[in-house]
Amino acid sequence: MGDVAVGARSGHDGEEHRGRPVDAADPATDDAVTSGSDSAADERTQPGDDGPGDSAPKQKNQRSFWKELPILIGIALVLALLIKTFLVQAFSIPSDSMQNTLQQGDRVLVDKLTPWFGSEPERGEVVVFHDPSQWLAGEPTADPNAIQTFLSWIGLMPSAEEKDLIKRVVGVGGDTVECKGTGPVKVNGKALSESAYVYPGNTPCTVDDIGGQFKVKVPEGYIWVMGDHRQNSRDSRYNQDDKYHGMVPVDEVVGRAIVKAWPINRWGTLPVPDTFDQDLSARSAASTALSVAPQGLALAAAVPVVLWRRRKIELAETR
Repeated sequence: MGDVAVGARSGHDGEEHRGRPVDAADPATDDAVTSGSDSAADERTQPGDDGPGDSAPKQKNQRSFWKELPILIGIALVLALLIKTFLVQAFSIPSDSMQNTLQQGDRVLVDKLTPWFGSEPERGEVVVFHDPSQWLAGEPTADPNAIQTFLSWIGLMPSAEEKDLIKRVVGVGGDTVECKGTGPVKVNGKALSESAYVYPGNTPCTVDDIGGQFKVKVPEGYIWVMGDHRQNSRDSRYNQDDKYHGMVPVDEVVGRAIVKAWPINRWGTLPVPDTFDQDLSARSAASTALSVAPQGLALAAAVPVVLWRRRKIELAETR
């Protein structure tokens, strides 16, 4: 019998298989049934079912999330501080001095990156700057709560610092800026067309004896600033008695306001007005004068020479 079993397993004697009935109690058959029962049991117990082995992975995942949450919060705070310090910061507009360009309550985003690369304010830009010399003395200051102060510190809310101002740059170092009568404002002798941004109904210059009429030379390293709401802005004009004579040191400039970010219905950029596209540099005015002066001198010098030669010719002909 042992040889027959071996032959059956080896497949050498097919006729013996055909001549012998299959035993119902064949161990191979029992193994197949047992194996099938085990597979069914495995299929009934899926990973998503509540089983004795599922609670441990879930608890582990929950513990991992709560362990990682403080790390994620810390990374977010560090990124927010870096962005606020080096890239961009939000500021809230506290007054009406820049109407209608900016309304009270608007939020603006200020570019703080380009000054790190040596960029300085240019004519026509709207800039935020630290109070240079008690311009805000006597003005009411906000009293933010601890949460507002913290969110402002990390840059997630507009700055709660009330010692910052926002105005438009009209003159830079070397410029001569002047106002006579109701305007226009002149930079290095060239008039500005300001109807696109000066508050409707305002005149470019204010007729008064406390700063509205002026002619100043801006030193290098300083800027001359004015609000767009000319009759409602305490700007360079009305601080000429301070230690900087109304000028703002470039070092006190936080950055250029580039976007009105809030409210959504007032979203928009803050471009430089077209009137500042003209050549307003003091050097160009001086060079123009120098280029005209030699021509005038040459003409004046040529007239006597021409007259002398003409007189000489007339005398020769009479002889």
